[in-house]
Amino acid sequence: MDNVSKQIICINWGNKYGADYINRLYAMVARNITPPFTFTCFTDNPQGIRQDVRAEPLPYLSFELPKTQKGIWPKCRLWNKTLADLSGPVLFLDLDVVITGNLDCFFSFGKPDDVILARNPSNPLEKLGQTSIYRFPVGKLVPLLDEFAKAPLDVAETYKYEQRYVTRNAPGGVKFWPKPWVLHFRHHCRPTFPLNYVTQAKCPASSKVVIFPGDLNPTDAIQGRYHSDEPIRTRREHLQLLWKKGRNRSIPAHLRHYILPTDWVANLWKE
Repeated sequence: MDNVSKQIICINWGNKYGADYINRLYAMVARNITPPFTFTCFTDNPQGIRQDVRAEPLPYLSFELPKTQKGIWPKCRLWNKTLADLSGPVLFLDLDVVITGNLDCFFSFGKPDDVILARNPSNPLEKLGQTSIYRFPVGKLVPLLDEFAKAPLDVAETYKYEQRYVTRNAPGGVKFWPKPWVLHFRHHCRPTFPLNYVTQAKCPASSKVVIFPGDLNPTDAIQGRYHSDEPIRTRREHLQLLWKKGRNRSIPAHLRHYILPTDWVANLWKE
């Protein structure tokens, strides 16, 4: 694919992420890609988004999304036949990824008609894909949307996560990015116990994108917090909880769930 084919897309709805996430993601992309490229955000609130970003309305859905506790199903809007005036392959990025290297290879890898996902290290035996960063041709995933529309809640409960639905049902199957390119922060970067108490999470030089599935996001990594819904604690305060009532995890889990503030995330995850 030539340079003109570098089309980045993202999606934002509701109040969880604001324009600062979109602007930050654009800036990281712009620092790590060879122009020309386009960056399109599909959103229900374009206010505050920088002018470099093409803000487009959320793609239409003919059905109501199911209410589920698992899976980010609103991303299914991107499986529409049309996405604004885009055509051909588009590279989707979650708003909370950290760009750590050049992105050009994500456009030259594989064939233009391929659906290419990151690998999900949480389910290695299942060979499950991760849609934190994935590429697909506009319109190719329409069959997934059509089937989802017939019984949204049944599909969501059967597959739990939209990336499992994509992995198993994408027309022609899926491919995966080379393992060193996309790293999972919790699985690949953070040190294991007991090194997590004395060593910051690492960023291998081979990586190009670090993803943050789950409830540990880049802000948490910068602040040194494993769970977004918990207060920031010093190493000593975290260890003292081992002997206090009200600890909601086993001792081994509590010891694992600690990270030091991560400097490289702070250096890269900015506008």
